Order: sequence, then C-alpha cells, then structure tokens
Amino acid sequence: MVEHYLLFIIVSCFLIMLPGPDMALATRNTLLYGQSVGLSTITGTSTALMFHTTAAALGLSALLVESALLFSIFKYIGALYLAYLGIRTLLTVKNQTAAQINGQPSFSKKYLSKKAGYFQGLLTNLMNPKVAVFFLTFLPQFVRSDNQSIVPFFELGVSHIIVNFILFSSYVLLITIFSLWMQKPAVQRVIQSVTGCILIGFGIQLALAGHR
Repeated sequence: MVEHYLLFIIVSCFLIMLPGPDMALATRNTLLYGQSVGLSTITGTSTALMFHTTAAALGLSALLVESALLFSIFKYIGALYLAYLGIRTLLTVKNQTAAQINGQPSFSKKYLSKKAGYFQGLLTNLMNPKVAVFFLTFLPQFVRSDNQSIVPFFELGVSHIIVNFILFSSYVLLITIFSLWMQKPAVQRVIQSVTGCILIGFGIQLALAGHR
C-alpha cells in the first residue's frame, strides 16, 4: 500500500536536515547541558512526531488544518515557547559574559534534567502546527490512492521518526566530538547567541505563519 518507499526515505533525510526549531533546540541543550540531555531532547521530539503520525493517520490533523482557531492557538503557544527558550539562551550568554568580566568562572556546565530536556523537545515539536500540516500533506503522497487502511500512514510515519532520530542523534554526537573546541568561552558565546536568536526567529516566523 506504500508507494516509492525509498524515495520517501531520501526526501525525509533532506527535509530533516533542513535547519528548524528542533535542530536549534537540540543544539542549545547539547551545548549547555551535555550529550545525554541533547539525546533526551531528540527523544521528546520523536515522541511528538509519533503523536503527529497518529493524528494524521486518524484524520485529526485535518481538524487542526481546517480550524483557524485551533491552528492559531497551537501556533501562538508554540511561538511563545520558542521565543521563551531563545530569550533564556541569550540571558544565559549575558550572565556568563558578565561573570567573566567580573573575574568569575564563566560558561560552567549548568544542569538540566534529561526529563526536562525530553519535555522541551516534546513541546517544541508538538505545539508546532506546521508539523501537523506537513504530516497531513506529506505522508499521503506515498500512499496508494485506493488505500482504505491507516497502516501505511503508520509505516511511513514510524520510518520518518526513525530516520529523524538517527540523523539528529548523529548530529548531537558530532557536537559532542567537537565539544572541546566548542566549550571555549568565545565560541560558546557566539554559538549560544546565534542559537538564541534562531529560536526567537523561528518563534516569530511561526507566529506570522498563515493558516493555509
């Protein structure tokens, strides 16, 4: 019932590697809190993608797409949350820079539980209605038009999630490999500042996104 499965995997790889809120959050949490929190963040993202897959398979995403009110609620909550994370990141850079100026230790490893990282990844993806629209429009293109089952949607959705997890995990591990260089105060300051601005930018972009 699934058509052009290999093409689906290839397209998914390219789409996943495009910069987005999930990648920005994974970068932020890996740099600030370490590899384990970065991986738990990705796990949260994967869980959210499973919710989106289920919603698309059951037709629930169509309700979100058709309802301007629901779309706006999810959109603005997601936008505010991304902006909040971005502002927190920029404030962290500001506080660490001030500490360095005052001769205090800067850019020391802060603490965030893996559970908190998981829920950050979950909420960032789950509250983005553009992901729901993506699953609702992307998955059906690789399902036969005469299909009457929800199974192919789950097959494609789970495949996308697995590819997403593998690529994002590799990305987090790559960050960890270069962590010695990336932990230098000057490099950290630049990367965290850019990441914070990107998160805020994605929040603004999401807030301005149209319903259809």
